[in-house]
Amino acid sequence: MPVSMIQFSYKSETVEKLINNPEDRSLAVKELLEKLGGKLLAFYYSYGEYDGVVLAEMPDNISGLAATMTSFAAGGTENIKTTILITVEEAMAAMKKASGLKLEQPKG
Repeated sequence: MPVSMIQFSYKSETVEKLINNPEDRSLAVKELLEKLGGKLLAFYYSYGEYDGVVLAEMPDNISGLAATMTSFAAGGTENIKTTILITVEEAMAAMKKASGLKLEQPKG
């Protein structure tokens, strides 16, 4: 199953709500992913550009996108970035498939 890294930033109002009423948001994320046939692998908070990161295993990319869209539509976040992660084995298969292929460069 595809694994995604989903980075998110909360709106300031969401942070205020969490400060005033601390809540384990990983439980809600886990429930959403499981409804779509997925699995929560990890949920971390972070410093920097994003407030947190979720690692999720989903049955397909459509389900992964549905989870991201649902999360964004809920209104608590202001930025979500999803990265599909590729295993070493998948990357090696792609390297072998690319072996011998050429892309013609522009003629200009």
